[in-house]
Amino acid sequence: MLSLITGLFLFLGIHSISIIADDFRNRMAAKSENGWKIIYALISVVGIVLIAKGYAALRLEPVLVYVPPYWLKHLTYLLMLPAMVLFVAPYLPGKIKQVTKHPQLIAVKLWAFSHLLVNGMLADVILFGAFIIWAGVARISMNKRTPRVIPGLKSNGINDIIAIIIGVLLTGVFIFYLHPLLIGMPLSI
Repeated sequence: MLSLITGLFLFLGIHSISIIADDFRNRMAAKSENGWKIIYALISVVGIVLIAKGYAALRLEPVLVYVPPYWLKHLTYLLMLPAMVLFVAPYLPGKIKQVTKHPQLIAVKLWAFSHLLVNGMLADVILFGAFIIWAGVARISMNKRTPRVIPGLKSNGINDIIAIIIGVLLTGVFIFYLHPLLIGMPLSI
């Protein structure tokens, strides 16, 4: 449990710097943009590793919180499709990004919520619940902050089509290949 909690603290903590200490984040980035990115990336990676180890360890000693109905797995697959599209949308700005404002935060909420629909163990509730709470707080915070200009592609309608295609492909690749490989849990249709 300690590994999972520590990993969540590190990963979500570093991703929360703009929420709780935006001035600090801006000062660090102003001193050395690349240095800040390296620190950010290293803390994120350590967090992910600890989350993975802690989550795997907790799943070996499962504590049942609730039993989800079997049919919810189909809803989870359905929700993961827009989640994947929204996850890539910020990198391909178009109407999707314009309408949703913060598509990756919506993607995180959909991902976490859909996984809570089909996973009722304590490890799942801690992991996915933490991400839902973080994404909600981040969304509220982003609506109150001045957005940073992030260099990238120019907004274009074709980007939405590309985002949808990539999102659909990613969903298929995750369901049939990456989820069993990376998470160790094969999915059935």
